Amino acid sequence: MRSTKPMRADRGTVEGSSRPRLAPHVRLRFDRARAQHVLLGPEAVVVLNGTGADILGLCDGQRTVAQIEVELAGRYDRVADGEVQQFLARLVAKRCVEVSDG
Repeated sequence: MRSTKPMRADRGTVEGSSRPRLAPHVRLRFDRARAQHVLLGPEAVVVLNGTGADILGLCDGQRTVAQIEVELAGRYDRVADGEVQQFLARLVAKRCVEVSDG
């Protein structure tokens, strides 16, 4: 059963109807030296695992969190309840991701 409880973050709430996108100052890139995806910010680099990169690759400001979860469920055997919301809430708190209301 999907969690309906919103995930609180410093700069907003991540809900199933939220539409996440990367913050304007952040870029998702593949770092050849690390052989991993990274988020590049003005003063920080966040190294991502494959799942994190897949989530952020779907954060276009158009899809809702619920739609992203459905897409990921088609790619992976299991997407745990609230996992995507928690991941995005942490990145909202770090100001790497912004969300708008659905």
